[in-house]
Amino acid sequence: MKRLIFMGPPGAGKGTQADIIKEKYQIPQISTGDILRAAVKNGTPMGVEAKKYMDAGDLVPDAVVIGIIRDRLVEADCANGFILDGFPRTVEQAKALSEILKELRMELDSVVNLDVPDEELVKRLLGRAIKEGRSDDNEETIKNRLHTYNTKTLPLIDFYKGSGILRQINGLGSMEEITNTILKSI
Repeated sequence: MKRLIFMGPPGAGKGTQADIIKEKYQIPQISTGDILRAAVKNGTPMGVEAKKYMDAGDLVPDAVVIGIIRDRLVEADCANGFILDGFPRTVEQAKALSEILKELRMELDSVVNLDVPDEELVKRLLGRAIKEGRSDDNEETIKNRLHTYNTKTLPLIDFYKGSGILRQINGLGSMEEITNTILKSI
């Protein structure tokens, strides 16, 4: 059983690594974006609330995202663990997650932070934009996303540092090397 959070800036490889680890442990990879879309599609109360913001082009408020995460963590496939990918994004969300886990009598095993220098992230994201034909991922947009990550999400490292579950992983190297480092650390 593994209950994990995967953190790191855009382009660090969180999704790729989470996909590999979920297969190894047969646990769900929980992506906030996927949950929001599924909750809207299924017409859950939280999904109906989220849809109002999404239709208006606004960010879904923390209270709604946190409610959706809570609803997802009580589903049967999470009984043997999970990987949270894209949540929490702020210290406030991390505090709310701690309360949810306490209420559900669950504990996190590890918070995996993939550390990659900004210059490498820009290079990776520009390459991905070209490969996938994503015209919205230009250098200015990428730098803005990294700035947002550094100001809003990076403080989570300090939040989890004192807990003894933070695993700092060098995100440079081959996919296999990074996977092996993660597997040894969790």
